Amino acid sequence: MEKIVHFNNVTWRRNNQEILSEINWQIKEGEHWAILGLNGSGKTSLLNIITGYNYPTSGKMIVLDQLFGRTDIPELRKSIGYVSSALDRFQETIQLEPVENIIASGKFASFGIYEEVSESDWQLVDKILSDLRLEYLRGKKYSVLSQGERRRVLIGRALMSRPEILILDEPCSGLDILSREEVLELMEDLRKDTHLLYVTHHIEEITEAISHVALVRDGKLVATGKKEEVLTDNLLSETFKIPVQVHWDEGRPWLTIEKRK
Repeated sequence: MEKIVHFNNVTWRRNNQEILSEINWQIKEGEHWAILGLNGSGKTSLLNIITGYNYPTSGKMIVLDQLFGRTDIPELRKSIGYVSSALDRFQETIQLEPVENIIASGKFASFGIYEEVSESDWQLVDKILSDLRLEYLRGKKYSVLSQGERRRVLIGRALMSRPEILILDEPCSGLDILSREEVLELMEDLRKDTHLLYVTHHIEEITEAISHVALVRDGKLVATGKKEEVLTDNLLSETFKIPVQVHWDEGRPWLTIEKRK
């Protein structure tokens, strides 16, 4: 597949306000990206364009070789897995559901099972539980899980559709250090079967599994490319609007805030 994601001079306006401005960006096969920027920088708007929930005001958009305007967007979304802390709003709906049912429901894009689950589907559930090291949670209800376990179960749910793109939208938001690292440890295995798109404003969450980074500020791309080339002091200072220094430790970047003079 040639074009996993391709923004070609994409601008998006809402209520006459320009939210994204002249975005040119490509994700190629085999690449795994992080989108990094402050809150309100435009990260979620980029995701909404990719998933077809917002449509470009101008420019051309291609996702999984499908040109917007000539493709079935709801059908396209079936190839995109989505995990976000925003899904926590469904906790009341699923808190009495066992873990394996929540994962299985991902095939139907529902919370709860309202259609027949085939034997092959249950086999896939078993594989996901094993791959994500969640077998010990089998039979447990969502309500008794830790926050970290809940995020990992929701990642498993997203994998049920065998997505070609897996969007992880600030999946570590609100997690303690241990839970965060448990989620991040999954990245290495996840990238074997899908294209990762990891969204965060915490640079230390960019693990070795991520190959490329897009820096976003005020609805514009500051830089895109291989993470070692993009995660520099100057570019990150511009992105975060504060002087910073980056250092690397075992393949992960970390920030130090420069003292203002």
